[in-house]
Amino acid sequence: MPHPSLVNRKTNTDNNRRGRNMTKAELIDKVHELASKDAKDINKKQTADVVDAVFAALSEAIKAGNRFTYPSFGTFTVKERAARDGRNPRTGDAIKIPASKTVSFKPAPKFKDALGKPAKPAKKAKEEKPAAAPAKKGKK
Repeated sequence: MPHPSLVNRKTNTDNNRRGRNMTKAELIDKVHELASKDAKDINKKQTADVVDAVFAALSEAIKAGNRFTYPSFGTFTVKERAARDGRNPRTGDAIKIPASKTVSFKPAPKFKDALGKPAKPAKKAKEEKPAAAPAKKGKK
């Protein structure tokens, strides 16, 4: 019998079928589909090479300049995280977490608007309460 943590576990392919994640192969397929409309003589291998080159150039630009902006899409920046104290979740011991760098992405307003904003819940109209009935007088 499999370990309980492995039972009913969702795989990446499950997520891809639901449209949550896109794999490199799916990205190449989509780019090839779009590119082959204009350039009929491009094959998938050439498309894969172009996609790899784009991401290599993107990585180099971010490393060299700490910032890369693509109009109507967004901006990638390098952010520095300060060293801090933390806890080992297994033992509870205090540990030092060293300073590090990470890449941040901020979508362009045009891209953000294209994603759509979450709908705000409709405000309920205040219902008017019926006038209170006159208080009943007790027996004297």
